[in-house]
Amino acid sequence: MPELLGEFLGTMMLILLGDGVVAAVVLGRSKAKDAGWLAITAGWAFAVMAGVYTARAIGAPGFINPVGPFVAYLNGSLPAQRASLFALAEISGAFTGAVLVWLHYFPHWAETPNVDAKRAVFCTHPAIRNLPANVLSEAIATFVLVFVGTCIVEKEVGRGFTAPLGGALVWGIGLSLGATTGYAINPARDFGPRLAHALLPIPGKGDSDWSYGWVPVVGPLLGGAVAAALANAVIPT
Repeated sequence: MPELLGEFLGTMMLILLGDGVVAAVVLGRSKAKDAGWLAITAGWAFAVMAGVYTARAIGAPGFINPVGPFVAYLNGSLPAQRASLFALAEISGAFTGAVLVWLHYFPHWAETPNVDAKRAVFCTHPAIRNLPANVLSEAIATFVLVFVGTCIVEKEVGRGFTAPLGGALVWGIGLSLGATTGYAINPARDFGPRLAHALLPIPGKGDSDWSYGWVPVVGPLLGGAVAAALANAVIPT
């Protein structure tokens, strides 16, 4: 089915480029080692643009994020079963993208003694571990993603602007709101790669921190739901 394949491949590209820039910055003996937060946020912005273009070219909506089909389900525009299939395709794509990052940087894992850095390539973790605050951070950041994203879609000049404007929006979120939790703002972006981290034979990788893993799932879904409700209330149809 083209729509599911598009979401799979679009999310795969999102993670390949997004987790790829994190790997470039944190893994040992990388040429981009210690390039910093600006490099990471810029890399994720371009990753979003690449993922949306990929998904839409194949015939998918370009959600590349389970929050998208979840919001569509809440709005009544997507049945529960179809929303679930989109989410499953996105999680599978995220897992696959993370495996490709592992392969691409294969020699660098053994050159990286820091277990937190290795896990950070795959999934998010908070700067200060305070789970209620962390959930709130993810919810606020995803609220901005969905609400402003809806404004872009409703008011954009031409369909072709959605991907670059969406990438710019994610860049802004990363710069302004991402430093607290690493701004997952996408359950697939965190869960799929976290699962890959748990399963892949990465030398000295440490644990996958599943006790935190629910935060980047619940927070984005809550923020997306609130944003969708506000958008429906205030944006003219």
